[in-house]
This record gives sequence, C-alpha cells and structure tokens, in this order.
Amino acid sequence: MSVARRRDTAPEIALRRLLHADGLRYRVTYPVPGNRRRTIDIAFTRLKVAVFVDGCFWHGCPEHGTSPQSNSDWWAAKVAANQARDRDTDCLLESLGWAVVRIWEHEPPSRAADIVTRVVDRRRRGFSPDHFDAMDRGSL
Repeated sequence: MSVARRRDTAPEIALRRLLHADGLRYRVTYPVPGNRRRTIDIAFTRLKVAVFVDGCFWHGCPEHGTSPQSNSDWWAAKVAANQARDRDTDCLLESLGWAVVRIWEHEPPSRAADIVTRVVDRRRRGFSPDHFDAMDRGSL
C-alpha cells in the first residue's frame, strides 16, 4: 500500500490540465479545514469548492471496484472505512460552506472538467450547492 500514490495520479493530472487550460486556478493537496490530516485533491479556496478524484479500488466504485480474493474481509473493511471517511469529510466541508465534488477516476477527464467548471461557475454566481457527485451530473 505504501507504493500507492496519494497525489498526482494520472486521472488527477489529466483533470488539472483541462481545468488550467480553461483558465481556472486552484490549490493542489489542500488541507481540509477542521481536519488538517486530510487533504482536498483540487481546491478552489476562494469559492470553497473541493474536488476529490476517487480511485475505483480504494473507494469502492460500484462499476469498477474489485475485491481481492485473499484477505477479503480485511479489504472489505478497508474500503468501508475509506467510504466512511469520505462521507465524514464531505459533511465537515459542507458544514463549513464548501461545495464538494466527487469524481471517479474512470470518468473521462473532459466530462469531469465540465462538471467542475459548472460547479465553479455556479459558485461564482452565488449558487451554493451542498454536494455534487459525478454520478448526479444530470442535475447540474
């Protein structure tokens, strides 16, 4: 597990490149306010928009998440703990007025960039959504 990247994964970099090309500026690996042990993958600090690019394996993607055959109970508990931590982080950020966007790593970067850009634009116009999920993109 120590070899697993915590930041600068290929899906994150692809998304960041597109956001930067669109003229958006952001912070990378920004500490979560109120819990500095956790970090936001891409943070728009002035607008209070937090973007997380979740790995399918580590966060239990319903489409692509897999469960290893060996030590499966331990892995199931690990993924469940990751999901619980994600929900806790979402609640903490939302209580502080942040909009939370969760993107699965398998999401095409262009679609993910569109979602983030729409959320950022809405925040600029004063719209204050609580939580955005790439799976709920139809409501954006």
